[in-house]
Amino acid sequence: MPTPKITDEDLLERLTRVFQDHGFEGASLSLISKATGLERASLYHRFPDGKDQMAEAVVAHVGEQFLEKLLAPLREPGPVAARIREAGRRLQAFYEDGRRSCLLDTLSLGNGRPALHAAVGRTYAAWRDSFAAAAREAGLAPALSRRRAEEAIMSIHGALVLARATGDTKPFARVVGRLPEVLTVGRR
Repeated sequence: MPTPKITDEDLLERLTRVFQDHGFEGASLSLISKATGLERASLYHRFPDGKDQMAEAVVAHVGEQFLEKLLAPLREPGPVAARIREAGRRLQAFYEDGRRSCLLDTLSLGNGRPALHAAVGRTYAAWRDSFAAAAREAGLAPALSRRRAEEAIMSIHGALVLARATGDTKPFARVVGRLPEVLTVGRR
């Protein structure tokens, strides 16, 4: 039987879903094979280091999406609050209004190799730095900008966990809606 054809982009999207839904430990090769339509041999052909390499590729892919698509408005011209709102809208779409778990969160729980945890950390740092740069542009001091960026990310993740636990996505929508205020308004 011929091997099904799947683009690298589609493969990474499918792998993202598996790791997002099941975490590193729960993402068995059986689940991965079923989700991608590829046999284990084909998976190992593309990812010789197995699940660790798959997870690292997924983190790199999602990190790239964050910088190039989701957080891109923060680097564009225009009023900073409007750019933060647009980045929030994109984050909301990416997380399907709070119905999707955060891949970075689910992968931070596993026993993947150190390179995976380092990649997760770099992606979080890039996200934090993007938010902090917007807050600095809005006039907040560097230390406060960084704190606010961290608070915003913690709030987003907390709302995603709450949505997963309760099925209520409204807190996620509130958190995303408050991003311009959190990242631009005075001192707390």
